[in-house]
Amino acid sequence: MDIHGDGSLAEVVEEAAVPWPQDGQTAVRIEGEGSLGVRGEQQPVPIASLAKVMTAYVILTEHPLRPNEQGPLIEVDQQAAHEVGVGGESTVPVRPGDAFSQRRMLELLLIPSGNNIARLLARWDSGTQEAFVKKMQSAARKLGMDHSTYTGASGIEETTRSTAADQLNLAQQVMKNPVFRHIAASRNVTVPGVGPVQNTNSLLGTSGIIGLKTGSSTPAGGNLLWASEVRIGDKDRLMLGAVLHQGANTTAGEGLRTALDNSRALIDALRGRLGSSRSEG
Repeated sequence: MDIHGDGSLAEVVEEAAVPWPQDGQTAVRIEGEGSLGVRGEQQPVPIASLAKVMTAYVILTEHPLRPNEQGPLIEVDQQAAHEVGVGGESTVPVRPGDAFSQRRMLELLLIPSGNNIARLLARWDSGTQEAFVKKMQSAARKLGMDHSTYTGASGIEETTRSTAADQLNLAQQVMKNPVFRHIAASRNVTVPGVGPVQNTNSLLGTSGIIGLKTGSSTPAGGNLLWASEVRIGDKDRLMLGAVLHQGANTTAGEGLRTALDNSRALIDALRGRLGSSRSEG
């Protein structure tokens, strides 16, 4: 189907047999076009580690980095070291007195999804996690995320909740930052003193996917905030999506697998449909 005149990509998608996830909630948006569709009841649900996207956004807003800049050194405190491996959380093995640049800390936050690093960054920025959370909530309001509540920097709290549509508001803003964009696209990095770390998003590098972040827990199920590049006509566009509450109340691992599988099917279908469309005028 051609897209021209008063047509839209959303209409092309609406007419296609797109495999939207049957459970939870989903929203997809494309750069320069707007929404491609929203499915599921947009009621706030636990988002687990998707909260770290807001943590990174606030840190980069408060402490901007140029693309090749490492930023100030941040020292690991006793609390961040004590939290390693505690309570079955996703943490990064760090020791008291270790020091990493701000950029390295953001890598440890986003790539292996370190909860202890999220809370450490919050304390570094604001003194306490509670003070940092106020900045997260303020940022959410400014971004029009009216159905989002942040109660911690890591997302471990079930009370940190949002909707797929709200998460796309955040994704659209944070992907404008080249430092975040580069880190979110990294499948792995080697951090001196920590070693190699793997991204929890196994879809990176496939289907045009260049980010963003996974999140999973038993109450949240599996969540994925994703970004995929798609060629439409003669232009490359950024497609953003949020798939939330997949396989909730099973296990974190099962929920995440469901979120990844459902997201891959949706992304491939949308890229195939949009890529076969011809943009005119």
